[in-house]
Amino acid sequence: MNLAKLCAVRAADGRPVTAGLIGAGKFGSMFLAQVPHVEGLEVGAIADLDPERARAACRGVGWSEARIAATRFVADGAELAAMDGVEVVIEATGHPRAGIRHAQAAIAAGRHVVMVNVEADVLAGPVLARRAAEAGVVYSMAFGDQPALVCEMVDWARSNGFRVVAAGKGTKYLPGYHEVTPDAVWEHYGLTEAEATKAGMNPQMFNSFLDGTKSAIEAAAIANATGLSVPDDGLAFPPCGADDLARVLRPREIGGLLDRPGMVEVVSSLERDGRPVFRDLRWGVYVVIEALSDYAAACFRQYGLLTDATGRYAAMYRPFHMIGLELATSVLSAALRGEATGAPQGFHATVAAIAKRDLGPGDRLDGEGGYTVWGRVMPAARAARDDVLPIGLAQGITLRRAVAKGTPLRFADVEIAEDEAVLLYRDCLAITVDC
Repeated sequence: MNLAKLCAVRAADGRPVTAGLIGAGKFGSMFLAQVPHVEGLEVGAIADLDPERARAACRGVGWSEARIAATRFVADGAELAAMDGVEVVIEATGHPRAGIRHAQAAIAAGRHVVMVNVEADVLAGPVLARRAAEAGVVYSMAFGDQPALVCEMVDWARSNGFRVVAAGKGTKYLPGYHEVTPDAVWEHYGLTEAEATKAGMNPQMFNSFLDGTKSAIEAAAIANATGLSVPDDGLAFPPCGADDLARVLRPREIGGLLDRPGMVEVVSSLERDGRPVFRDLRWGVYVVIEALSDYAAACFRQYGLLTDATGRYAAMYRPFHMIGLELATSVLSAALRGEATGAPQGFHATVAAIAKRDLGPGDRLDGEGGYTVWGRVMPAARAARDDVLPIGLAQGITLRRAVAKGTPLRFADVEIAEDEAVLLYRDCLAITVDC
């Protein structure tokens, strides 16, 4: 609340909030579309591997030629992070190693960081957040993306005295999706390959949404930011609509499916036979809360909340998220309030790389959404014990021994250098900060 007012004051003082964007893809373009309509917010620089593509993106979202001419375009994100006059650096590349490098450059230069790059966040976010705090700047998750929206709902529940039983998001899921490769992804979206290509849609990226990897990454981000736990054996993806959240997402001993209260889970918009779920949350987020007194439970009933049979469990949900169209909330919160819209407080969960097929020595891993591995969320303690390879590092490296389909990969299974990203991940495993 009041961000628009605070931003307008900065505009009146001639000191607009100035952001720099790294990565002018879909998320970044959606943010750019809104910038001209936010009084007191400017984008001073945009970094993209293809600066001309970034200029084209600005034109595509309706920027004037004068606004484009006043913006610096560069190819190097680290260069942007060090530019004078940039208050907030938005990292929106989607590449874990690049995201880590850019965030560290921004923190070193005294800039706030908004990490759209969830892949980088679940690989090294707790260490990056700690370093940002030590430097006196903000490290923030991206509002508009589902993890930050879930964090907002969890904070709402806790600050009003409710116990958080479950929280998460919706997606389209069937068990067979874990095996889908980029070659077959478009049939599940109802598109032809030609239609997808014309729209500029990346098959590997969209396959990550489908094969469960992106949901696992976002679940881990939520867990690390809220202290909620993740299922021991990965997300269950129960079919569940908005009206059934409080009944399904409660502890198993009272008829739900949770191993314990206080968990992250992702609900499917499809029944297991492929039928659509009634009032699904494919694009939404939710939190299931528990009333801690008979009086509060009675109020649930009196004010029309849909509850489970006990009357003590209810749910709040948001049926949609607007991606980059809502990103300015994070930028302004960091610059004007010095607050993150969600940030990792510990390292409770990671995402294991799981063999998508039988893999053999010499096979080269192609990462998130590809042909070789998919991502399954896992408690960080278990990943540390078993030395599991995270999905964020499972790209561009070669197997040294066979791994059976459905098996988590371990560091010992691959040829991998102990580079900065690996070392930061291991530093995260050592973090024991309480949320």
